[in-house]
Amino acid sequence: MRLRAWDLTMERGGRRLFSRLGFEAEAGSALIVVGPNGAGKSSLLRGLCGFLPFASGGFALDGGDGERSLGEQAHYLGHADALKGALTAGENLAFWAGALGGDARREAAQAALARVGLAHVIDFPARALSAGQKRRVALARLLVARRPLWLLDEPTTALDVAAQSSFAGVMQAFMDDGGIVVAATHAPLGLKGARELRIGAVEGVA
Repeated sequence: MRLRAWDLTMERGGRRLFSRLGFEAEAGSALIVVGPNGAGKSSLLRGLCGFLPFASGGFALDGGDGERSLGEQAHYLGHADALKGALTAGENLAFWAGALGGDARREAAQAALARVGLAHVIDFPARALSAGQKRRVALARLLVARRPLWLLDEPTTALDVAAQSSFAGVMQAFMDDGGIVVAATHAPLGLKGARELRIGAVEGVA
């Protein structure tokens, strides 16, 4: 499997964010999107999901499901944790698993929370969790439904050093199983062999 993009140009509010952007990411690899604030890192991820339009160019997931869009084959994790405060951590994961066609059983939520070090909060309402715990529950959503591509926007926001290291292990295991990670971040993610895609410094150069 391979993610390809070519000649991508995006404009927002009458301003060109980037142009003629191209890149590739093979199965089992990570592409780290870096650049100054406002360069279009988040917009690039949202464009790949289909949430924002590109002015020109295209992208494809070679070897993926030809009947589904790239966005339908990807997990997108944005700045917001997308948790319902009145639901427990386990109920939030069950909701997302059902919405994404994954495993909505309690056992699956328990296993996903254990991977991010939060098995003990499965019955805690999300509103009672700290910012770091909420972020880890959001990250656990990646584990309750299989997707070959993870599009992550600042995934380690609010995580302490130990949690960052733990999530690096989760991402590495996903890559070792053939997954592709594309992450926009200002902080190192600790992934072996990750390639860098810089946008904003020199327009159109990837």
